[in-house]
Amino acid sequence: MQLSKTEEQLMQHLWKLNKAFMKDLLEVYPEPKPATTTVATLLKRMIDKGFVAYKTFGKSREYYPLVKKEDYFSKHVNGLIKNFFNDSASQFASFFTTKTDLSKSELEALKKLIDNEIKKK
Repeated sequence: MQLSKTEEQLMQHLWKLNKAFMKDLLEVYPEPKPATTTVATLLKRMIDKGFVAYKTFGKSREYYPLVKKEDYFSKHVNGLIKNFFNDSASQFASFFTTKTDLSKSELEALKKLIDNEIKKK
């Protein structure tokens, strides 16, 4: 299951904060801040999808992520490779290295990362 763009934005804040009350979440939004009811609706949807949970403290709820950022991103990238690059990591890598504005040093750093992963296998 995926998050909408607005849910993903809220999730990014929650990942950074690790756990947060409604007031904490509203604080981190730039101006113009969303309405409390909007954030509450997004949180409800994210709870229903299994991305967020909460602990109750009196009348307040402290929200926390159930899904790690790395796990969500990994699933997202794998879906991208499957759907847009015929399930080919090579096609993705080719597109990524030729169609983005990477400097020579960034490409060399990527090569080093790949070489290190090859040594591990």
